[in-house]
Amino acid sequence: MSSRFALKDHFREGRLINDRLIFAALFVGILFIVVMVRLAILQIVEYEHFSSLSNQNRVDIGPLPPQRGLIYDRNGVILAENVPTFSLELTPENVPDLELALAELAQMFSITDEEIAEIKKRIKRQRGFRQFIFRQRLTEQEVAVFSVNRHRFPGVDVVGRLIRHYPHGALFAHAVGYVGRINERDLKRIDQQDYKGTQQIGKTGIERYYEDLLHGQVGYRQVETNVQGRIVRELQNVPSISGKDLFLHLDINLQRVAAEALADFNGAVVVLEPQTGGVLAMVSKPDFDPNLFVSGISIKDYSVLRDSIDRPLFDRSLRGHYPPGSTLKPFVALAGLELGLVTENTQSFCPGWFTLPGQDHRYRCWKSHGHGKVDLKKSLSQSCDVYFYDLAHALGIDPLHDFLDIFGFGQRTGVDIPSESRGLSPSSKWKRTNRNQVWYPGETVISGIGQGFNQTTPIQLAHATATLAMRGVDIKPKVARASRNSGESELQLIAAEKAEALAMDDSQHWEAVIDSMVEVVHGKRGTARHVGKGLPFKMAGKTGTAQVFGIKQDEKYDAETLAKKLHDHALFIAFAPADNPEIVIAVVVENGGSGSRTAAPIARKIIDQYFGITADE
Repeated sequence: MSSRFALKDHFREGRLINDRLIFAALFVGILFIVVMVRLAILQIVEYEHFSSLSNQNRVDIGPLPPQRGLIYDRNGVILAENVPTFSLELTPENVPDLELALAELAQMFSITDEEIAEIKKRIKRQRGFRQFIFRQRLTEQEVAVFSVNRHRFPGVDVVGRLIRHYPHGALFAHAVGYVGRINERDLKRIDQQDYKGTQQIGKTGIERYYEDLLHGQVGYRQVETNVQGRIVRELQNVPSISGKDLFLHLDINLQRVAAEALADFNGAVVVLEPQTGGVLAMVSKPDFDPNLFVSGISIKDYSVLRDSIDRPLFDRSLRGHYPPGSTLKPFVALAGLELGLVTENTQSFCPGWFTLPGQDHRYRCWKSHGHGKVDLKKSLSQSCDVYFYDLAHALGIDPLHDFLDIFGFGQRTGVDIPSESRGLSPSSKWKRTNRNQVWYPGETVISGIGQGFNQTTPIQLAHATATLAMRGVDIKPKVARASRNSGESELQLIAAEKAEALAMDDSQHWEAVIDSMVEVVHGKRGTARHVGKGLPFKMAGKTGTAQVFGIKQDEKYDAETLAKKLHDHALFIAFAPADNPEIVIAVVVENGGSGSRTAAPIARKIIDQYFGITADE
């Protein structure tokens, strides 16, 4: 009865309820404090961070790549231009499924599996946030097809760009060079901030040497976007600064004549303006189309160029090593005059061969029955080997090397194109250091006619000839003549680097050698007399024929029985007019045989073009 009607403990229940209310209040208070603290952290401590993230969702900042400077020849003919094109580009980190996207794009644009594999390799080599050009130079139909399917490819878009184009194709491939895609190696040598939005960089030639001038300065654009990423309005625009235009000394007419004159021969032609050092023409053959490299050359096309036995990518004008042959003789003659071993009237007898004292080995002259008595003028005009065998032996290799050194043999000229080679002007020290061998007198003998270890580059030979033509005034070769700010008309000249004149004990020595070189072209028995006909002025020159391989004592050179690659190289150096030179030419024709028959006519065609000489004159 008592348990059934037991009284409730109101005090105990009230206390329990109060405890629960207090706990709930404390819990809510703690939650409120946590929320307020977190809110304070978000609003105060991390305000800048989240504000930035918010702006990134709303505001997009994109680089504005500069327009690359144009390149002109001396006549104002454009050699490198920028043409508008559409390209398909993607940002790898913004593509949700890159593999799927690439597969579908390959199907859409009919791209082979090999090409896709190469694209994947290139994507892996670059950073994920950098834009990647999937395909350049889209046709209108390709742009339309992608636009219809744009919604299927987030992170991929059609972008309008200016890309480099070389309107004259292979004609200036080595001198002007080309641009190509920026790779990992390039990223190590550039400031990446300066190249944001830029896909191409100078790789060779003038394009690389003057990259800083041609590239310009990047700008940027800040725009507000909606949820779908579409641009609502532009907030800020800092325009890019276009690169400077370059005007070169190169003359397209001389360049074309030189290239056509070489015809099917491999070799090089360098033409200089001795008064300024300007490079008027620089041809290396075989050549290639630089436009292949602008958008990224295909594996097939690159393999053809790389594996060709003729090495079209190799710049022979700057890097080709050739024995100078008899084109070295004017400098050897000048050494003999200056060092007092011979005079203009010193005579030597040429029976067709030369022997060192106490030896019976015969060093043969190109004229088997000999030239008889010869002096300086006759020995140079008829290219008598025996005279220069004897003179080189009297000079000795080290004095000869030291004298040739002042003309730049075995040294880079410093021309404003990268990757120039040094060539080789041998000495006893060089052989001891590099071959661990002593120098032999017979090696001095053949050095006197530009054979043996002697190796020169066409640009080096042209530079030395220009110094001779200017009677010792040494001016460094220069391809670029002036620059110009984009949109302006005033040219800023690029100063020629002029060295001090070479000192000679007797200035008449210059004239003695030059007069002998005039006899080469205009003398009755000059080795290049056929190219001097019809000239309204005197031209100085020197033929050269350089052996590719050695011939034994009892053997005779017979071109008809030899493979073409074993034929002699043909060389010719010249300047005109002889008394006040305006143009200097060096021609090297690989396996061309005789310098007088093959190389000299090429120089004459260049002379005719430069001075406007016609066949009737």
